[in-house]
Amino acid sequence: MDTPSPDSISAFADCRALILAGGSGTRLWPLSRTLLPKQLLPLNGGESLLQQTVRRTLGVLPPEHVWVVTNEEHVFEVRNQLRTLDPLLDRQVLSEPQGRNTLPAILLGLEPIVRDTPGAIVGVFPSDHMIGDQDGWEAAFGRAQGLARDGWFVTFGIEPNTPETGYGYIARDRALSDGCYAVDRFVEKPDVATAREFVDSGRYYWNSGMFVFGVQPFLEAVQEYQPTLWQWWTGRDERSLTAGYASLPDVSVDYGIMEKVGNQAVVQADFDWDDLGSWEALYRLGEQDSSGCVVQGDVSALDCRDSMLYSQGGKLAAIGLEDMIVVQTRDATLVCSMDAVQKVKNVVQDLKAEGSSLVEAHVTVYRPWGSYTVLEESPFYKIKRITVNPGATLSLQMHHHRSEHWVVVSGTAEVHVGGEDKLLTENQSVDIPKTAVHRLANPGKVPVEIIEIQNGPYLEEDDIVRLEDVYGR
Repeated sequence: MDTPSPDSISAFADCRALILAGGSGTRLWPLSRTLLPKQLLPLNGGESLLQQTVRRTLGVLPPEHVWVVTNEEHVFEVRNQLRTLDPLLDRQVLSEPQGRNTLPAILLGLEPIVRDTPGAIVGVFPSDHMIGDQDGWEAAFGRAQGLARDGWFVTFGIEPNTPETGYGYIARDRALSDGCYAVDRFVEKPDVATAREFVDSGRYYWNSGMFVFGVQPFLEAVQEYQPTLWQWWTGRDERSLTAGYASLPDVSVDYGIMEKVGNQAVVQADFDWDDLGSWEALYRLGEQDSSGCVVQGDVSALDCRDSMLYSQGGKLAAIGLEDMIVVQTRDATLVCSMDAVQKVKNVVQDLKAEGSSLVEAHVTVYRPWGSYTVLEESPFYKIKRITVNPGATLSLQMHHHRSEHWVVVSGTAEVHVGGEDKLLTENQSVDIPKTAVHRLANPGKVPVEIIEIQNGPYLEEDDIVRLEDVYGR
C-alpha cells in the first residue's frame, strides 16, 4: 500500500478523489469486453489501469478519501482488485445500476463525499488512463486544487503532439499562474485539418477528461444547468440515488457542466499521458523489437514490420505483415491495418446488432466467487470449467430448462442438492436434475475446480433462479 507523506496529507486534507470505472472500451475489442473492460485489464504492466489509477491517488490521499464508481456488472471484480491495494478500499466502491454517462455517475459518487465533507475539493479521474509521472501528476493536482478553492472549474490539458481527431480540445486564454490558464472555449472532436490548425497554434490542449472542482460550486452549476438531475439529486433523502437511475438523461460532465460554467480553468499537464483508447496506442507505447513490432503472447513472426501481434489464445503465426494489428483471443481474432483501428468500434456495433456474445464476455468469465470457462457448447449442451475460490459460496439456485452434471477435478467441494448436503473430492460426481434446488461451495483452503456439463433446450445464464445469494445479486 502507498502511504501519503505528511506534507501530502496536509496539502490535500480537504480533497477527495472520485474515480470513474464504467465504460466498455470497445476500441480494444476483442481483448476488452463488456464484462471485462479495458480499465480492469493489465494492458501496460502487472496491474490493471484501475489499480494504477487508484495507486496514484493513494500517493496523496488516504484510502477513505478515494471513491470509485463502477456498474453492477463490475462491482465485485473492482472490489477484488482494490483489496490488493488496501483492504479499506473495499467499502469505497459505489455501483450504478445502469450506465448513464459521466455526470450522473459523478453525482452518485458525490453523495458520500457531501455527507462527510460538504466543502470538499474533488478530483474526478477516469480509471483507464496511463500516466507515467507520479510527481508531475501530483504537482498538477496541487495547482488544480488551488484554483478550485478560488471557485474555478478546472480540467487538465494535455499538450498535443499530433492532430488527433479522437479527442476534444481546449483553447486557453489569459494566464492565471504558472502553467494555469483561463479557458477560452471547449471544442468537440475536430476534423484533421482543424486539429492540425489547433496543434500549430500552440493555444490548444487535448481535453484529458480529468476535472477538479469544489463540491458546492459544482452542485450549484447542476441546479442551474441540469434541472432534471438536480431534482433527482435533491430527492436522495426520500429514496436511494440508484432509484430511477435508468431514466436519467445520458449526459457527460463536459457537455452538461464544464462547457457551460463561466469560470473555467485549465492546468497544463506536465506528465506523460495516454488514454490507451486504441490498439495503435498500445502499439505506440509498447516495447518494439528490431523490426518495429510489438509482440505479446505465443507469436511466431516472419518478415513482419511495424505491427502489433498479440495472442492470448494459442499460436499466432504472422508472415509479411506491415503496419498491421493482429489480436487473437480464445474465441475471436482481429486483423486490421494500423490506420483503421478507430473502426474497431464499428465491428463491435455490428456484433451487438447480431446479438453476438463476443461483445459481452470472454470464454472465461469472472464472478465474485471465482470464475468459469466455457470449454465447448452447442444448442443443447455446454461444458464449463468452474473454479471456486477458498471459502466462497455460489447462490442457492435452480434451473427450469437444464440439468447439470458436476465432476470434481481438484479440491473438496461442498454440494447441496434437493435438501441433501455432501462433500465431493477428486473424481467424484453428482447429478443436478432440472428444477432441483442446489448450491456449490468451497469449504477448504485451496481452489475447487469442477467440470460442469449442462444439458437442455435453453442454457443461458438468465435461467438461474437465485433463492439465496451472499453477494446480494
